[in-house]
Amino acid sequence: MSDLQTTNSGFLTDIRNIILEARNNAVRSIEYTRMMMYWHLGERIFIEEQRGQDRAEYGDYLIRDISKELVLEFGSGFSYSQLTRARKFYRLYPNTTDVSSQLNWSQYRLLIAIDDDHKREYYKLEAANHAWTGRELERQINSLLYERLLVSNDKEAVLAVARKERIPEKPTEIIKDPMYLEFLGLKRESEYYEKDMESALIEHLQEFLLELGNGFTFVARQKRILLEDDEFFADLIFYNRLLRCFVVIEIKTHKLTHEDLGQLQMYVNYYDR
Repeated sequence: MSDLQTTNSGFLTDIRNIILEARNNAVRSIEYTRMMMYWHLGERIFIEEQRGQDRAEYGDYLIRDISKELVLEFGSGFSYSQLTRARKFYRLYPNTTDVSSQLNWSQYRLLIAIDDDHKREYYKLEAANHAWTGRELERQINSLLYERLLVSNDKEAVLAVARKERIPEKPTEIIKDPMYLEFLGLKRESEYYEKDMESALIEHLQEFLLELGNGFTFVARQKRILLEDDEFFADLIFYNRLLRCFVVIEIKTHKLTHEDLGQLQMYVNYYDR
């Protein structure tokens, strides 16, 4: 390739990046504007309904009445249910500074459906921290991520990590038990071969990393380990940058035996050394 072609190639890449960044910014701007529209609608509805004698009854009547007009003029985005969500959105986040520009209205719809304040805060923080899509946020809520972490941790510790007030120090603060692997798409069978499970995990590595939790990076598959002239192969190796340690995963489709645990301990000792 000539110097001119190389220069043009770099120039074209820069131009493409400028266009793509502008498009992404435009989409984010539209999403944020839409989200704030619902916040302002919720604020206006909330202020208006305070004038009624029976607030709950008057507020419900008010929303039903105006939604009929708005749907005819602007469409289903202003239905009774949407306006009810907008009112709740404002009540939960009465200050615009509480509304994250990193999230969109679809994600806030999921959040305001959560009644527990701590649980809602956790998912809001984690969605922003890890740039979850709406689909990823929905999956984490449906798979009870917050509840699974609380099994081995107290509420304040879980929230402190999400708030970036502290770095996880123990595996139980990151590792979920159990893990949900529905994204593998495996059919319901009486038994699976271990290699089938391993292949499915590699095929869905991005989803698996998300399920594993914070700070995981993939290192190796079928890692060859040589111990006293004997060859062994560890199924999957990951590294966690928060805990600063390797994580060895051995896939077993049968009930664990002492031999299985001994082999896994051997791998752990190898990485400790």
